[in-house]
Amino acid sequence: MPPRPSPLRRRGGAATALLVTLSLALAGCAGDGPARPADARAAGADGEGCVTDFDPAKDYFPVKSTVEHAENFSLRYERSYQVLTVNEPHPEGEPESYVLVRCGAPKPKLTGDLAGAQVVTTPVRSLYSASTTHLPLLTGTGTLDVLTGVANGAVVTSAAVRERIAEGKVAEYARGGTLDAEKVIGAAPDVLMTGGTDDPQYPKLRQAGIAVVANAEWLESTPLGRAEWIKAMAALTGAEKRAGEVFRTIEKDYGEVAAKAAAAGEPVKVLPGEMYQGTWNMPSGGSYVGKLIKDAGGTYPWAGDKGTGSLRLSFEAVYAKGGDARTWLVGEPWTSTADALRADRRYGKLDAVTGGTVWTNTRATGPGGGNDFYERGVLRPDLVLADLFAILHPDRAADHNFTFYAEVPRA
Repeated sequence: MPPRPSPLRRRGGAATALLVTLSLALAGCAGDGPARPADARAAGADGEGCVTDFDPAKDYFPVKSTVEHAENFSLRYERSYQVLTVNEPHPEGEPESYVLVRCGAPKPKLTGDLAGAQVVTTPVRSLYSASTTHLPLLTGTGTLDVLTGVANGAVVTSAAVRERIAEGKVAEYARGGTLDAEKVIGAAPDVLMTGGTDDPQYPKLRQAGIAVVANAEWLESTPLGRAEWIKAMAALTGAEKRAGEVFRTIEKDYGEVAAKAAAAGEPVKVLPGEMYQGTWNMPSGGSYVGKLIKDAGGTYPWAGDKGTGSLRLSFEAVYAKGGDARTWLVGEPWTSTADALRADRRYGKLDAVTGGTVWTNTRATGPGGGNDFYERGVLRPDLVLADLFAILHPDRAADHNFTFYAEVPRA
Protein backbone atom coordinates (compact mmCIF):
# COMPACT_ATOMS: atom_id res chain seq x y z
CA MET A 1 0.00 0.00 0.00
CA PRO A 2 1.41 3.47 -0.79
CA PRO A 3 2.30 5.60 2.23
CA ARG A 4 -0.35 7.89 3.62
CA PRO A 5 1.08 11.39 3.69
CA SER A 6 1.80 12.26 7.30
CA PRO A 7 0.87 15.66 8.66
CA LEU A 8 3.95 15.55 10.88
CA ARG A 9 6.98 17.65 10.22
CA ARG A 10 10.19 18.60 11.97
CA ARG A 11 11.01 22.30 11.99
CA GLY A 12 14.47 23.78 11.97
CA GLY A 13 15.83 22.03 8.90
CA ALA A 14 14.86 18.43 9.63
CA ALA A 15 12.82 16.24 7.32
CA THR A 16 9.37 17.46 6.38
CA ALA A 17 6.60 14.91 6.13
CA LEU A 18 4.02 14.94 3.39
CA LEU A 19 0.67 16.67 3.37
CA VAL A 20 -2.50 14.70 3.85
CA THR A 21 -4.96 15.80 1.20
CA LEU A 22 -8.10 13.88 1.93
CA SER A 23 -11.12 15.20 3.78
CA LEU A 24 -14.71 14.54 4.82
CA ALA A 25 -17.40 17.12 5.52
CA LEU A 26 -18.12 17.97 9.12
CA ALA A 27 -20.95 15.72 10.31
CA GLY A 28 -23.82 17.29 12.12
CA CYS A 29 -23.12 20.79 10.80
CA ALA A 30 -25.03 22.80 8.26
CA GLY A 31 -24.88 21.83 4.63
CA ASP A 32 -25.04 24.27 1.74
CA GLY A 33 -25.61 27.81 2.87
CA PRO A 34 -25.51 31.34 1.54
CA ALA A 35 -22.23 32.55 0.09
CA ARG A 36 -22.79 35.81 1.95
CA PRO A 37 -23.53 34.70 5.55
CA ALA A 38 -25.35 37.09 7.83
CA ASP A 39 -22.28 37.67 10.03
CA ALA A 40 -20.49 39.24 7.04
CA ARG A 41 -22.94 42.13 6.99
CA ALA A 42 -22.49 45.51 8.58
CA ALA A 43 -24.28 48.81 8.60
CA GLY A 44 -23.91 50.36 5.16
CA ALA A 45 -23.72 46.92 3.50
CA ASP A 46 -26.22 45.15 1.27
CA GLY A 47 -27.81 41.74 1.80
CA GLU A 48 -24.70 39.99 0.55
CA GLY A 49 -22.38 41.86 2.88
CA CYS A 50 -21.07 44.27 0.23
CA VAL A 51 -20.50 47.96 0.98
CA THR A 52 -23.12 50.15 -0.67
CA ASP A 53 -22.12 53.64 0.50
CA PHE A 54 -18.47 53.56 1.53
CA ASP A 55 -17.52 55.50 4.64
CA PRO A 56 -13.76 55.37 5.40
CA ALA A 57 -14.47 55.89 9.11
CA LYS A 58 -16.84 52.94 9.39
CA ASP A 59 -15.84 49.44 10.54
CA TYR A 60 -17.19 46.93 8.04
CA PHE A 61 -16.21 43.88 10.10
CA PRO A 62 -18.79 43.64 12.90
CA VAL A 63 -17.49 40.18 13.86
CA LYS A 64 -13.75 39.60 14.16
CA SER A 65 -11.85 36.34 14.60
CA THR A 66 -9.19 35.97 17.27
CA VAL A 67 -6.43 33.43 16.63
CA GLU A 68 -5.35 31.71 19.84
CA HIS A 69 -3.92 28.27 19.01
CA ALA A 70 -2.69 28.37 15.41
CA GLU A 71 0.85 29.63 14.89
CA ASN A 72 1.09 29.49 11.11
CA PHE A 73 -1.44 32.20 10.27
CA SER A 74 -2.58 35.53 11.65
CA LEU A 75 -5.41 37.98 10.94
CA ARG A 76 -5.29 41.76 11.20
CA TYR A 77 -8.38 43.91 10.73
CA GLU A 78 -8.65 47.35 9.23
CA ARG A 79 -11.97 49.15 8.66
CA SER A 80 -12.72 47.83 5.17
CA TYR A 81 -10.17 45.06 4.75
CA GLN A 82 -8.25 42.47 6.67
CA VAL A 83 -4.77 41.05 6.25
CA LEU A 84 -4.38 37.27 6.33
CA THR A 85 -0.75 36.25 6.73
CA VAL A 86 0.45 32.66 6.37
CA ASN A 87 3.86 32.43 7.98
CA GLU A 88 4.95 29.31 6.12
CA PRO A 89 2.68 28.70 3.10
CA HIS A 90 4.61 25.54 2.23
CA PRO A 91 7.65 23.85 3.79
CA GLU A 92 10.47 26.38 4.11
CA GLY A 93 8.41 28.94 2.17
CA GLU A 94 8.58 32.66 2.89
CA PRO A 95 5.56 34.32 4.59
CA GLU A 96 2.71 35.42 2.34
CA SER A 97 0.11 38.08 3.13
CA TYR A 98 -3.25 38.50 1.43
CA VAL A 99 -5.33 41.67 1.59
CA LEU A 100 -8.99 40.73 1.88
CA VAL A 101 -11.13 43.71 0.88
CA ARG A 102 -14.83 43.86 1.67
CA CYS A 103 -16.76 43.89 -1.59
CA GLY A 104 -17.92 47.35 -2.54
CA ALA A 105 -15.07 49.07 -0.71
CA PRO A 106 -12.24 50.68 -2.68
CA LYS A 107 -8.91 48.93 -2.92
CA PRO A 108 -6.65 50.35 -0.20
CA LYS A 109 -3.33 51.97 -0.97
CA LEU A 110 -0.80 49.29 -0.04
CA THR A 111 2.77 50.11 0.87
CA GLY A 112 5.72 48.42 2.52
CA ASP A 113 5.42 44.68 2.96
CA LEU A 114 1.89 44.73 1.52
CA ALA A 115 2.80 46.59 -1.67
CA GLY A 116 2.91 43.38 -3.70
CA ALA A 117 0.32 41.41 -1.74
CA GLN A 118 -2.49 39.60 -3.51
CA VAL A 119 -5.81 41.41 -3.14
CA VAL A 120 -8.98 39.34 -2.75
CA THR A 121 -12.52 40.69 -2.75
CA THR A 122 -14.53 39.09 0.05
CA PRO A 123 -16.78 37.34 0.73
CA VAL A 124 -15.58 35.19 -2.18
CA ARG A 125 -18.14 33.81 -4.62
CA SER A 126 -16.10 30.90 -5.98
CA LEU A 127 -13.25 28.88 -4.51
CA TYR A 128 -11.13 26.06 -5.90
CA SER A 129 -9.78 23.70 -3.25
CA ALA A 130 -6.49 21.82 -3.54
CA SER A 131 -7.18 19.67 -0.48
CA THR A 132 -10.34 18.00 0.70
CA THR A 133 -9.37 18.97 4.26
CA HIS A 134 -10.94 22.31 3.32
CA LEU A 135 -14.40 20.86 2.88
CA PRO A 136 -15.36 20.64 6.57
CA LEU A 137 -14.38 24.30 6.94
CA LEU A 138 -17.07 25.15 4.39
CA THR A 139 -19.79 22.72 5.45
CA GLY A 140 -19.25 23.62 9.08
CA THR A 141 -19.91 27.30 8.43
CA GLY A 142 -22.74 26.88 5.92
CA THR A 143 -20.72 28.24 2.99
CA LEU A 144 -20.30 25.15 0.84
CA ASP A 145 -21.90 26.81 -2.17
CA VAL A 146 -18.75 28.90 -2.75
CA LEU A 147 -16.93 25.69 -3.64
CA THR A 148 -16.66 25.43 -7.42
CA GLY A 149 -13.59 23.23 -7.87
CA VAL A 150 -11.73 20.35 -6.25
CA ALA A 151 -8.43 18.81 -7.25
CA ASN A 152 -9.76 15.25 -7.55
CA GLY A 153 -13.37 14.38 -6.94
CA ALA A 154 -12.62 10.66 -6.62
CA VAL A 155 -11.15 11.13 -3.14
CA VAL A 156 -13.94 13.35 -1.87
CA THR A 157 -15.94 11.60 0.83
CA SER A 158 -18.45 14.28 1.74
CA ALA A 159 -21.86 13.29 0.40
CA ALA A 160 -22.82 16.95 -0.04
CA VAL A 161 -19.73 17.70 -2.10
CA ARG A 162 -20.02 14.53 -4.16
CA GLU A 163 -23.58 15.54 -4.98
CA ARG A 164 -22.42 18.97 -6.13
CA ILE A 165 -19.78 17.33 -8.32
CA ALA A 166 -22.39 15.02 -9.85
CA GLU A 167 -24.62 18.02 -10.55
CA GLY A 168 -21.82 19.82 -12.34
CA LYS A 169 -21.57 22.56 -9.72
CA VAL A 170 -18.03 21.59 -8.74
CA ALA A 171 -15.31 20.91 -11.33
CA GLU A 172 -12.17 18.78 -11.05
CA TYR A 173 -8.92 20.45 -12.04
CA ALA A 174 -6.05 18.20 -10.94
CA ARG A 175 -7.10 14.60 -11.40
CA GLY A 176 -3.99 12.46 -11.42
CA GLY A 177 -2.12 15.01 -9.35
CA THR A 178 -1.30 17.44 -12.16
CA LEU A 179 -2.90 20.89 -12.00
CA ASP A 180 -4.61 21.87 -15.26
CA ALA A 181 -3.80 25.59 -15.25
CA GLU A 182 -5.76 26.33 -18.42
CA LYS A 183 -8.87 24.75 -16.95
CA VAL A 184 -8.57 26.81 -13.79
CA ILE A 185 -7.93 30.02 -15.71
CA GLY A 186 -10.94 29.33 -17.92
CA ALA A 187 -13.17 28.88 -14.88
CA ALA A 188 -11.75 32.04 -13.25
CA PRO A 189 -12.49 31.29 -9.58
CA ASP A 190 -11.96 34.10 -7.10
CA VAL A 191 -9.47 32.01 -5.14
CA LEU A 192 -7.55 28.77 -5.42
CA MET A 193 -6.73 27.59 -1.92
CA THR A 194 -3.57 25.48 -1.76
CA GLY A 195 -3.06 22.43 0.39
CA GLY A 196 0.12 23.78 1.96
CA THR A 197 2.45 22.77 -0.87
CA ASP A 198 3.90 24.74 -3.77
CA ASP A 199 3.12 24.13 -7.44
CA PRO A 200 4.93 25.49 -10.53
CA GLN A 201 1.54 26.44 -12.02
CA TYR A 202 0.64 28.87 -9.23
CA PRO A 203 2.55 31.85 -10.69
CA LYS A 204 0.67 31.35 -13.96
CA LEU A 205 -2.65 31.48 -12.11
CA ARG A 206 -1.66 34.65 -10.29
CA GLN A 207 -0.64 36.28 -13.57
CA ALA A 208 -4.11 35.46 -14.88
CA GLY A 209 -5.67 37.31 -11.97
CA ILE A 210 -6.60 34.32 -9.82
CA ALA A 211 -5.63 34.69 -6.17
CA VAL A 212 -3.69 31.73 -4.81
CA VAL A 213 -4.12 31.59 -1.04
CA ALA A 214 -2.20 29.09 1.05
CA ASN A 215 -3.84 26.81 3.59
CA ALA A 216 -0.97 25.21 5.50
CA GLU A 217 -2.74 23.85 8.56
CA TRP A 218 -0.72 20.63 8.33
CA LEU A 219 2.35 22.55 9.48
CA GLU A 220 0.71 23.25 12.84
CA SER A 221 2.00 21.14 15.71
CA THR A 222 -1.15 21.07 17.87
CA PRO A 223 -4.60 19.61 17.23
CA LEU A 224 -6.45 22.80 18.12
CA GLY A 225 -4.00 24.84 16.05
CA ARG A 226 -4.94 22.82 12.98
CA ALA A 227 -8.66 23.07 13.69
CA GLU A 228 -8.44 26.86 14.10
CA TRP A 229 -7.80 27.23 10.36
CA ILE A 230 -11.57 27.32 10.07
CA LYS A 231 -11.10 31.01 10.93
CA ALA A 232 -8.74 31.52 7.99
CA MET A 233 -11.36 30.08 5.67
CA ALA A 234 -14.02 32.24 7.32
CA ALA A 235 -11.96 35.35 6.52
CA LEU A 236 -12.52 34.52 2.85
CA THR A 237 -16.18 33.56 3.10
CA GLY A 238 -17.31 36.13 5.66
CA ALA A 239 -18.44 33.44 8.13
CA GLU A 240 -16.48 34.67 11.14
CA LYS A 241 -19.39 34.35 13.57
CA ARG A 242 -20.21 30.76 12.66
CA ALA A 243 -16.54 29.78 12.57
CA GLY A 244 -16.06 31.15 16.06
CA GLU A 245 -19.05 29.19 17.33
CA VAL A 246 -17.86 25.94 15.75
CA PHE A 247 -14.34 26.33 17.05
CA ARG A 248 -15.40 27.23 20.59
CA THR A 249 -17.44 24.03 20.77
CA ILE A 250 -14.51 21.96 19.50
CA GLU A 251 -12.15 23.65 21.98
CA LYS A 252 -14.53 23.07 24.90
CA ASP A 253 -15.16 19.43 24.06
CA TYR A 254 -11.45 18.76 23.55
CA GLY A 255 -10.67 20.30 26.93
CA GLU A 256 -13.29 18.20 28.69
CA VAL A 257 -11.87 14.94 27.33
CA ALA A 258 -8.31 16.02 28.16
CA ALA A 259 -9.38 16.80 31.73
CA LYS A 260 -10.90 13.34 32.12
CA ALA A 261 -7.69 11.78 30.82
CA ALA A 262 -5.56 13.82 33.22
CA ALA A 263 -7.64 12.51 36.11
CA ALA A 264 -7.43 8.89 34.96
CA GLY A 265 -4.10 8.12 36.64
CA GLU A 266 -0.81 6.94 35.19
CA PRO A 267 -0.43 7.29 31.41
CA VAL A 268 -1.04 4.12 29.41
CA LYS A 269 1.82 2.94 27.20
CA VAL A 270 0.93 2.76 23.51
CA LEU A 271 2.76 2.09 20.28
CA PRO A 272 1.95 4.48 17.40
CA GLY A 273 2.83 4.13 13.71
CA GLU A 274 3.90 1.30 11.44
CA MET A 275 6.53 0.26 8.93
CA TYR A 276 6.83 1.45 5.35
CA GLN A 277 9.62 0.27 3.07
CA GLY A 278 11.67 -0.93 6.01
CA THR A 279 11.26 2.19 8.18
CA TRP A 280 8.97 2.84 11.12
CA ASN A 281 7.52 6.35 11.04
CA MET A 282 7.21 7.37 14.67
CA PRO A 283 5.54 10.67 15.68
CA SER A 284 7.82 12.92 17.70
CA GLY A 285 6.58 13.92 21.12
CA GLY A 286 6.15 17.52 20.05
CA SER A 287 3.99 16.66 17.03
CA TYR A 288 0.24 17.01 16.94
CA VAL A 289 -0.08 13.20 17.10
CA GLY A 290 2.17 13.16 20.15
CA LYS A 291 -0.01 15.86 21.69
CA LEU A 292 -3.17 13.84 21.03
CA ILE A 293 -1.70 10.74 22.68
CA LYS A 294 -0.58 12.75 25.71
CA ASP A 295 -3.91 14.52 26.06
CA ALA A 296 -5.71 11.15 25.84
CA GLY A 297 -3.75 9.85 28.81
CA GLY A 298 -1.16 7.88 26.88
CA THR A 299 2.59 7.78 26.54
CA TYR A 300 5.23 6.10 24.39
CA PRO A 301 9.03 5.87 24.47
CA TRP A 302 9.49 8.85 22.13
CA ALA A 303 6.98 11.11 23.87
CA GLY A 304 9.83 13.20 25.27
CA ASP A 305 11.22 14.05 21.84
CA LYS A 306 10.67 17.79 21.31
CA GLY A 307 10.53 17.62 17.52
CA THR A 308 7.28 18.47 15.77
CA GLY A 309 7.77 15.99 12.95
CA SER A 310 8.26 12.26 12.68
CA LEU A 311 11.18 9.99 13.47
CA ARG A 312 12.39 7.33 11.05
CA LEU A 313 13.31 4.25 13.06
CA SER A 314 14.19 0.62 12.49
CA PHE A 315 11.87 -2.14 13.61
CA GLU A 316 14.52 -3.32 16.04
CA ALA A 317 14.74 0.08 17.70
CA VAL A 318 10.96 0.30 18.04
CA TYR A 319 10.66 -3.25 19.32
CA ALA A 320 13.37 -2.74 21.93
CA LYS A 321 11.59 0.24 23.51
CA GLY A 322 7.95 -0.17 22.54
CA GLY A 323 7.39 -3.83 21.75
CA ASP A 324 5.80 -4.44 25.15
CA ALA A 325 3.02 -1.89 24.62
CA ARG A 326 -0.35 -3.61 24.85
CA THR A 327 -2.05 -1.09 22.55
CA TRP A 328 -0.93 -0.38 18.98
CA LEU A 329 -2.36 2.52 16.94
CA VAL A 330 -2.05 2.12 13.16
CA GLY A 331 -3.26 3.78 10.00
CA GLU A 332 -3.59 0.66 7.86
CA PRO A 333 -6.97 -0.67 6.67
CA TRP A 334 -6.33 -4.09 8.17
CA THR A 335 -9.32 -6.38 8.64
CA SER A 336 -7.44 -8.72 10.99
CA THR A 337 -4.00 -9.14 12.54
CA ALA A 338 -3.29 -11.62 9.75
CA ASP A 339 -3.13 -8.60 7.43
CA ALA A 340 -0.49 -7.10 9.70
CA LEU A 341 1.61 -10.25 9.56
CA ARG A 342 1.33 -10.36 5.79
CA ALA A 343 2.61 -6.79 5.69
CA ASP A 344 5.61 -7.62 7.91
CA ARG A 345 6.14 -10.89 9.77
CA ARG A 346 8.05 -9.07 12.50
CA TYR A 347 4.81 -7.52 13.72
CA GLY A 348 4.05 -10.90 15.26
CA LYS A 349 6.61 -10.14 17.97
CA LEU A 350 4.66 -7.18 19.32
CA ASP A 351 2.76 -7.72 22.57
CA ALA A 352 -0.20 -5.79 21.12
CA VAL A 353 -0.50 -8.43 18.40
CA THR A 354 0.06 -11.50 20.55
CA GLY A 355 -2.11 -10.53 23.50
CA GLY A 356 -3.13 -6.89 23.42
CA THR A 357 -5.17 -4.78 21.03
CA VAL A 358 -4.54 -3.23 17.63
CA TRP A 359 -6.58 -0.21 16.55
CA THR A 360 -6.85 1.28 13.06
CA ASN A 361 -7.98 4.82 12.28
CA THR A 362 -9.71 3.65 9.09
CA ARG A 363 -13.16 3.07 10.57
CA ALA A 364 -14.79 5.62 8.25
CA THR A 365 -13.64 5.55 4.64
CA GLY A 366 -15.32 6.87 1.53
CA PRO A 367 -16.14 5.23 -1.81
CA GLY A 368 -12.99 6.65 -3.40
CA GLY A 369 -10.66 5.65 -0.57
CA GLY A 370 -10.79 8.86 1.45
CA ASN A 371 -10.24 8.41 5.17
CA ASP A 372 -12.34 10.45 7.57
CA PHE A 373 -9.54 10.46 10.15
CA TYR A 374 -7.30 12.52 7.90
CA GLU A 375 -10.21 14.65 6.76
CA ARG A 376 -12.84 15.54 9.30
CA GLY A 377 -10.41 14.61 12.05
CA VAL A 378 -8.32 17.67 11.17
CA LEU A 379 -11.20 19.97 12.12
CA ARG A 380 -12.53 17.67 14.86
CA PRO A 381 -9.63 16.74 17.15
CA ASP A 382 -12.16 16.55 19.96
CA LEU A 383 -13.66 13.47 18.31
CA VAL A 384 -10.22 11.96 17.69
CA LEU A 385 -9.29 12.55 21.33
CA ALA A 386 -12.54 10.97 22.54
CA ASP A 387 -11.74 7.84 20.53
CA LEU A 388 -8.21 7.66 21.91
CA PHE A 389 -9.42 8.17 25.46
CA ALA A 390 -11.87 5.30 25.05
CA ILE A 391 -9.11 3.06 23.66
CA LEU A 392 -6.70 3.82 26.49
CA HIS A 393 -9.29 3.94 29.29
CA PRO A 394 -12.07 1.54 28.26
CA ASP A 395 -13.35 1.28 31.83
CA ARG A 396 -14.08 5.02 31.83
CA ALA A 397 -15.74 5.15 28.41
CA ALA A 398 -17.74 1.93 28.18
CA ASP A 399 -20.56 3.52 26.17
CA HIS A 400 -18.35 5.39 23.70
CA ASN A 401 -19.35 5.27 20.04
CA PHE A 402 -16.19 5.36 17.94
CA THR A 403 -15.91 7.87 15.13
CA PHE A 404 -12.53 7.17 13.54
CA TYR A 405 -10.98 4.12 15.22
CA ALA A 406 -11.92 0.44 15.02
CA GLU A 407 -10.30 -2.51 16.74
CA VAL A 408 -8.51 -4.90 14.38
CA PRO A 409 -9.81 -8.44 15.04
CA ARG A 410 -7.28 -11.08 16.05
CA ALA A 411 -6.69 -13.63 13.33
